[in-house]
Amino acid sequence: MSSGSNAEQLSLALLGSGEFEPWTEEVDRWLLGRATGDGSVLVLPTASAPEGDPIFDGWANLGLDHYAQLGIPAQVVPLKTREDADRSSFSKPLVNASMVFFSGGNPAYLAGVLRGSRFWSELLPAMRRGLAYAGCSAGIACLGEVAPDSAAHMRGVRDFWKPGLALFPGVHFGPHWDALDRFVPGLRAMIIASVPVDRKLVAVDEHTAMVGDGREWRVMGAGKASVRENGQWRTYSAGESFAEPLDVSIEPAPAQA
Repeated sequence: MSSGSNAEQLSLALLGSGEFEPWTEEVDRWLLGRATGDGSVLVLPTASAPEGDPIFDGWANLGLDHYAQLGIPAQVVPLKTREDADRSSFSKPLVNASMVFFSGGNPAYLAGVLRGSRFWSELLPAMRRGLAYAGCSAGIACLGEVAPDSAAHMRGVRDFWKPGLALFPGVHFGPHWDALDRFVPGLRAMIIASVPVDRKLVAVDEHTAMVGDGREWRVMGAGKASVRENGQWRTYSAGESFAEPLDVSIEPAPAQA
């Protein structure tokens, strides 16, 4: 199923960085104002699980503290492994929740944990009924055709592109876009060069969100959101609304061997 007939039911937030910071209240309120469910948020720091429990718990607590300050009920789903993703106890909260939030970490790890899992297969129909999806950094970089393995360099692996979740077929994502060349000089050019000519690149600056339904979007936060297609950039500033149809596939991707 694509966004063509169901975009009005979808509520999506794609954050470049800065999850659970004060500026994201606008994003949270926008999503929850559209979502169905009981008004609660599920916080999933899954992408940070390879960094160890202290890091995972740190993100979990940041999320809980953030939503407590906003008066929004929230709970952490302690999903860390593929085995967790296939347990019914972890997907059960999707039945009534209004929003999921996947925070940062390793995009390829997150995609590998969720791809073909019970949790992902139950999250997608929940999105059909009105569950909002929010992701930051790894939480959006996992959603395209490929997901970067941010730990590949530590293992001496040069090919850091792994299969993504393909929620957005034909799309690659670039969170932290305005900061990437400060992290690794030339990284933006390398990412641009890696995107096939028939695919789009969606780039989101730090402390910035692109919120919408898959067709109509608005930029929130401090920076810009940009889309590269056929070698040309379209760039949108904070507060700007724009039409940018992206196919959204609400069908589970097959598990990778």
